[in-house]
Amino acid sequence: MNTFATTRRGVLALAAAPLFAGSAFAQQAAWPSKMVKLIVPFPAGGPTDTASRILGQKLSERLKQTVLVENRPGASGSIAAAQVAKSPADGYTLVMLATPTLLAPHLYKTAGYDTVKDFAPVATVYDLPIVIVVNPKLLPEVTDIKSLIAHAKAQKTALNYTSSGAGSFGHLSMELLKQMAGFEMQHVPYKGGTPAITDTIGGQVPIMYADLVAALPHIQAGKLRAIAVGSPQRVAMLPDVKTIAEQGIKGYDAVSWGGLLAPKGTPAAVVERIAGEVKQILAEPETQSRLLNAGAIAFYQSPAEMAGRIQQDYTRWGQLIRDKHIASE
Repeated sequence: MNTFATTRRGVLALAAAPLFAGSAFAQQAAWPSKMVKLIVPFPAGGPTDTASRILGQKLSERLKQTVLVENRPGASGSIAAAQVAKSPADGYTLVMLATPTLLAPHLYKTAGYDTVKDFAPVATVYDLPIVIVVNPKLLPEVTDIKSLIAHAKAQKTALNYTSSGAGSFGHLSMELLKQMAGFEMQHVPYKGGTPAITDTIGGQVPIMYADLVAALPHIQAGKLRAIAVGSPQRVAMLPDVKTIAEQGIKGYDAVSWGGLLAPKGTPAAVVERIAGEVKQILAEPETQSRLLNAGAIAFYQSPAEMAGRIQQDYTRWGQLIRDKHIASE
């Protein structure tokens, strides 16, 4: 009797399996059947927020479903990322990863997530170039990386530079340059890019490693001089400014970037659907122009390519953070 009951249950389970599988497939095929949330882990108005809103609008149009962009700032984006990591893995909650959020687990003991293990990469969206600027009145002789290094080495006390904060990407990028080029400067952290740029223009600090989107108007106005960009290639917004690698620091590469993540376990079919839509959106000249106006460069990578980029950046910047004993304030 027990054998018969066991066998019967097994037969029923096998018969029901295609029904459950069909139901799961139908749910994926029907995605999205309701509003999608796109969480921005930074305040409104910055490049990550602007890129998210451009993408959210375009996704809404293509998916025929509302994509709600919601700001949840705090702790370099780690608060929002930790919440999304714990969200249902159904494709209805996404987060716009930015480099500070990618690296936050190295900088905050209680970040609450593992960037590599807790998410499903969907697609990269943009690159955000960074630029070294100097106050031209304070440092008229510093016009490139060679003269910057020479000036720094000639000082009796360490030359000051600033960034948007301790552990910011500008901070890490300058520390990488110092390490690769073999010279010293003293970091003076600010709480945000705006006050740091204001004081660089005002002369309180002579040098800054800044987001290009924030520094560009002041470069164009002649209040700041751009001496190098951190990306491997020159940027269209500053075509005459050489890269750091071009100026003799071979292999130097520092680019802040952003891309979509979903909670780990999100169905592959849903991830591929979103990635495909993003690829087409970023190929549109209008989207590229709007992102460029926000200081970002449209840049698509597939889920697999984004996963590799996350792993690479998480590893190499994490090593620098440990070597330099860097921590967020």
